[in-house]
Amino acid sequence: MALPDVLRTLLSAHGTSGYETAPAAAWRDAAAAFADVRVDDMGNSYATVEGTGDGLSLGIVGHVDEIGLIVTHIDDSGFLFFAPVGGWDPQILVGQRVTVTTRDGRLPGVVGKKPIHLLQGDEREKGVKLKELHIDIGAADGDEARGLVRIGDAAVIAAEPVELPNGRAVSRAMDNRLGAFVAYEAARLVAEAGGAPGDVIGVAAVQEEIGLNGARAAAFSLRPDVAIVVDVTHATDAPGVDAKELGEHKLGSGPVIERGAILNPAIYELLHEVAEAEAIPVTVAASGRGTGTDADVVHLSRGGIPTTVIGIPLRYMHSPVEMVQVEDVLNCAALIAAFAQRLTAGTSFGR
Repeated sequence: MALPDVLRTLLSAHGTSGYETAPAAAWRDAAAAFADVRVDDMGNSYATVEGTGDGLSLGIVGHVDEIGLIVTHIDDSGFLFFAPVGGWDPQILVGQRVTVTTRDGRLPGVVGKKPIHLLQGDEREKGVKLKELHIDIGAADGDEARGLVRIGDAAVIAAEPVELPNGRAVSRAMDNRLGAFVAYEAARLVAEAGGAPGDVIGVAAVQEEIGLNGARAAAFSLRPDVAIVVDVTHATDAPGVDAKELGEHKLGSGPVIERGAILNPAIYELLHEVAEAEAIPVTVAASGRGTGTDADVVHLSRGGIPTTVIGIPLRYMHSPVEMVQVEDVLNCAALIAAFAQRLTAGTSFGR
């Protein structure tokens, strides 16, 4: 199964937390074909499909930012030093090609470190630290580098989407352009069906990787009757991942509906009912506290918003080779679109 064109465009855009302009603009451009589109001052994007009656409004939230790097220093030899934007395993960065977004466009570079030949004693046994890495853009000296790059410029690993057998694909930024795509695609399916009983609003939220910031503002502003947060979750069919801790969520097993302390139980029941009615495969995950997603702030906005999380199984999270099964993504959008059709004025999510 090929990557949908809109998803490929989103994955190819570069947008670390706080620098989401390119993917957010691509998301709005696509959604403008069927929805009323707007953007707020934080950079959150909204696509509203008006309801056909007095049903409950549904907010579908997927964050559009990705983890990356930010330039903090340029030395006199022309090397760039950086801080992480979001959570990185430093070992992932060693030897990677990167792209720095500058005021004049994209600039290629590589992440360098001291070669293994020059490591002494137990240095060879230790994991690398971020402070031991730098970006080399091939500059002759500091003056040339500073003419090309400014402090505060952001970078991402150069890893464009690649399609694999069995309907699978890998790319950087699957976390969470997938969620943003599902918010778009579910709203598109609702529009294609002629609308739902209430308004359906897709949200491409910003700054999730650095504190759930965009969703906090979006939920307060939007105040939907019901919210579904879409994010990636760990696929448990890869070596080293323990299904006893996370539940069993293989690639191809469909959306993961989460249950837990902060999540509305009635939403879960209706989603599960819809999945059975629509013959959409799903698995179930459980969380005893927070979810680590935008739901952690959406559910307590204002006087409280009935909220749940739907996850998409993903291998190798926070790496340039995040892997997903495309069918799971499309099934997630189909599930939410069908759920939206059940949100009549009489639907209750009271606890």
